[in-house]
Amino acid sequence: MQLKKVKKLFLLLPYCFLILFSASAQSKSEYLTTKEIKKDLEFVDEILEDMSSYQGLNGYEYRNDFEYFLALSNQKTKISRYEFGVFLSQTIGKIGDRHAFIDGYESRDSLFLPMAFAPYQKRVLAITFDEDKQTYAYYDPEFPYLTSIHNLSVDEILSQVLPGDILAPKNSYNTRAIRELRDIDKVFALLKEDLPNPLPITLSNDSGKVKTISINLVPKSERPKIWDERFQIENFFLTEEEANDPAVIEQFFTQEEQIAYIRLVGMVDKQDSPGFFEFFNEFMIKAKASKSMIIDVRDNGGGTRDLIQELAGYFIHPDSVYVVNATKQRGELPLCDEMEEELNYRYLFSYENLDAKEQQVVDKFSEHFTPMYQLDSEKYSDYFYYILNGRKLTAGKYHYNKPIYILCNERTFSAASILVSVFKGLPNIKIVGVNTDGSSGNSERFELPHSKFRGKISTMVSYQKNGQLLDGMGTAPDIPIERNLDQIFLIQDYQLTRLEEIIKSKWKD
Repeated sequence: MQLKKVKKLFLLLPYCFLILFSASAQSKSEYLTTKEIKKDLEFVDEILEDMSSYQGLNGYEYRNDFEYFLALSNQKTKISRYEFGVFLSQTIGKIGDRHAFIDGYESRDSLFLPMAFAPYQKRVLAITFDEDKQTYAYYDPEFPYLTSIHNLSVDEILSQVLPGDILAPKNSYNTRAIRELRDIDKVFALLKEDLPNPLPITLSNDSGKVKTISINLVPKSERPKIWDERFQIENFFLTEEEANDPAVIEQFFTQEEQIAYIRLVGMVDKQDSPGFFEFFNEFMIKAKASKSMIIDVRDNGGGTRDLIQELAGYFIHPDSVYVVNATKQRGELPLCDEMEEELNYRYLFSYENLDAKEQQVVDKFSEHFTPMYQLDSEKYSDYFYYILNGRKLTAGKYHYNKPIYILCNERTFSAASILVSVFKGLPNIKIVGVNTDGSSGNSERFELPHSKFRGKISTMVSYQKNGQLLDGMGTAPDIPIERNLDQIFLIQDYQLTRLEEIIKSKWKD
């Protein structure tokens, strides 16, 4: 069955493609008719065909799934909004766009396991939170690992917990999925399983012995704190006011034992956070006396590229020019002025808008650049390049020509993951920690006309210097450092401590 496309005028502004974001109220109906589902699928089809930058690249044929779901809805008397929402999330997830999502559908969410979960050595660690000490501990020290729930293996469950993130880098998916296990009502809704209470779970130990116990589920008011390393850090989610308050900002900047340390909890905007950038530059003046520097972007969910530019002003030699990111924009060609401005805002520029020296560097870069996908020139723009030009970036700054370490993890996302990718391989810089959750897509939002689900898709394909995508791939560390148990329990920041040990050992060498 061929899906009929909706009219483009319903979706696009006449001068450039921007998705309409409806302010209409959420539909209160729990169920959708086949006609409503068909119309919403036509709407999504139009978006994916005309705007999605990643649709079709990995060979996934979403229309086959659309046809299957339509056939299923014709066989049923009614389809729940939740069932349709999960289906759309699964579909979007299979495309491989890390910024894409479907939201606005509700699930069961009233019962919880009285324990939290964390990833540890490719297993699921069952833990509890001590409110007084603000640390975690084993739920059962003798049997620390979760093996199954209600006779379903933990691997089988985890594979279905995050339908919209199925193509995330493996570590990124596992960490997020494992955390979700606490919310067992939502999990069993996704599994299409009834949730017994008490609930049998099986735990295991390092010797392979297992123990099955019956757990009484708890309401939301009694659920334990979900495992999250950000709990250790005050003001991790900076408000605009906090990002301009020196008394708040100073906690993220330290210089001890000749190591300058900067924790970037968000990729703040220079225009909105001038106080942060002023503090940063004052700190960098002091950091000139340090022997090494650490930039910590673990758990950083992104923002803008302004901090990349600011760091590059110190990290790039004044005589150096690098191509650090190459992108292509999906859309009607030639791109409209508004879209080019969007790319320029991300410091991405067309070849024609580069100076002669930058063009020479791009020419040399292009000789060896092999993109992961060859894109249709009738659907995608020519390349836009992210250039780090020392001559333009270093005015009023100095060259920090000492060892620099960028500490990242599997929750380093969006602009923060771009930061890691941009600096990887540049002189004096090493990436440390865990593979990032890479993503870069120039996203647009939409709302479906009947279900009222909200969504987002990327319109730009973003390549790393090695030709791999950011989305679904991330950036691997030069020096891998995994968490240990003390870090999981929030007793010690092992990754940072271990990195400091590595740095000091190199001074002795």
